[in-house]
Amino acid sequence: MRGLPKFKWDVFQHPPYSPDLAISDFHLFTAMKKWLGGQHFADDEELKNAVTHWLKSQAAALYAEGIGKLVKRYDKCLNNGEDYVEK
Repeated sequence: MRGLPKFKWDVFQHPPYSPDLAISDFHLFTAMKKWLGGQHFADDEELKNAVTHWLKSQAAALYAEGIGKLVKRYDKCLNNGEDYVEK
């Protein structure tokens, strides 16, 4: 935490999320879930390799879209006085 102020980032005294907001990787899981649907893997290693390949093959647009959604969710929480946010 000592190095963060030099980047002029806001440092929260609490986790910057609300229980009803998804964690930062929420966007990837929706797309990955669709991709994994119906597939079968012989073992954990095969699954890990397939997921790693899928993550590397995704276009930058997928990640940019997810980050954009995350920013909107954080703003919603912070603009609501950091209180619980209803959907």
